[in-house]
Amino acid sequence: MITERHSSPFAPTRWTLVLRARGETVEARAALSELCGAYYQPVLRFLLREGRTEDTARELTQEFFARLLATGGFEPVQPGRGRFRSFVLGAVKHFLGDVRDRDGAAKRGGGKVVESLDVALGDADAAFPDAPGLEPAPDTFFDRQWALALMERALAALERDFASGGNAAQFAALKPWLVGETDALPQIEAARQLGLSEGAVKVAIHRLRKRFRECIKAEVAQTLDDPAQVNEELRYLVEVLSSP
Repeated sequence: MITERHSSPFAPTRWTLVLRARGETVEARAALSELCGAYYQPVLRFLLREGRTEDTARELTQEFFARLLATGGFEPVQPGRGRFRSFVLGAVKHFLGDVRDRDGAAKRGGGKVVESLDVALGDADAAFPDAPGLEPAPDTFFDRQWALALMERALAALERDFASGGNAAQFAALKPWLVGETDALPQIEAARQLGLSEGAVKVAIHRLRKRFRECIKAEVAQTLDDPAQVNEELRYLVEVLSSP
């Protein structure tokens, strides 16, 4: 079993396993597969932003991850540059260059069958829609989609945690205070639904937000090769979500 280099409540992380083994162990390949499935949406949205149709974007996204899983492709990744987000964006750009070359060859009579990859998708669009404003630069756009997908995963993990403890109703009542929908339900109404005092609901919301932050940190840590970078990565992702 591969051990983490740093003392951390999130160790060992999935991306650390991938980097250390360069995809050659069962653990590393399973970790990579999970990471690819988790961050399918940012790649898909990046391709849609370029003007591709929904079907074409999905085919290319599936092919990209199928190729990544089949070939590994981690030799260029250097220690200390282990953000999975950065690696994926660079790999996507390289892949798109290959696609352009292939398309050019196809026009001259070449071509290749696109492989299929089944990926379980979540509906991240509904819970965390893009902020309105000017169209961001491509890299910033990708990072924003990455942040949204990460938050959606953290929210889903927290919901599962509450459900497993028999507190699904409490989570459903308090969820608006995590996703910015507090106008729809006053705290006093949430208190009535849960049979609590308004003061108890305020405390519950505070605790829920704290647990949500912990879930986000855990998700961020899974995409880094150094847990010491978690706070730095969090600050950056907040920045891209806040940018116009």
